[in-house]
Amino acid sequence: MNNDFPRIITLLRKERGLSQKQAALELGISQALLSHYEKGIRECGLDFVIHIADYYNVSCDYLLGRTPDRAGATIKIDDIPETPDLPHEDESKSNNLVSLNRKLILNSVNIMYEIIAQAGSKGLTVEISSYLMVSVYKMLRIIYSSNPRNPQAMFSVMPEVYKGLSSALQTIIETNVNQITSGKPSDGFRGMNVSSAPELSPDVISKAFPDIAPSLFNLIQKTEEKIKKLI
Repeated sequence: MNNDFPRIITLLRKERGLSQKQAALELGISQALLSHYEKGIRECGLDFVIHIADYYNVSCDYLLGRTPDRAGATIKIDDIPETPDLPHEDESKSNNLVSLNRKLILNSVNIMYEIIAQAGSKGLTVEISSYLMVSVYKMLRIIYSSNPRNPQAMFSVMPEVYKGLSSALQTIIETNVNQITSGKPSDGFRGMNVSSAPELSPDVISKAFPDIAPSLFNLIQKTEEKIKKLI
């Protein structure tokens, strides 16, 4: 069994608010066996994969991490709604890969800002926005500088130092965000009221953002696939 199965069945059980004992009873297995499945100590048979998929009302592909969509759907470019206020793009003239990734990122950012708004923290909004701005700046500057004929006067930070300094800035911002979300003040901003932190789960996100949640789930899946390659 792959590594996603134990993580996902644990997530689904906790999302439903079930104890391991209760879920095991309803699934017709011992708590010890369910514990082994959730920890990845033992592999289950195909029959149990189907059984637990029916129990949680999800697809087998979702349980195995093959798709982030609980019904097992595979996302397509045309299935992803355009981000509001974004000029319509002529798909016949655009690269499909560019179009897909643009939609995934913009829809995911929209969801993230809605979640940030729920937290009610000015510092969180400022710092996360700064982090995203630096990310765009770094990538844009690399592309811009790939053509030596492009005038570097567009940028005021010297080429020799901008990469290291911008990466250092992102590390500092990430530290600030961690401080703020733990309720501690950072960089002149008050710590977030931890009790106001939004309660989230895949199910909550899907219900709150039914049209664009698949974008976020696909972004998570694609990113984690890249991370796992580094392990």
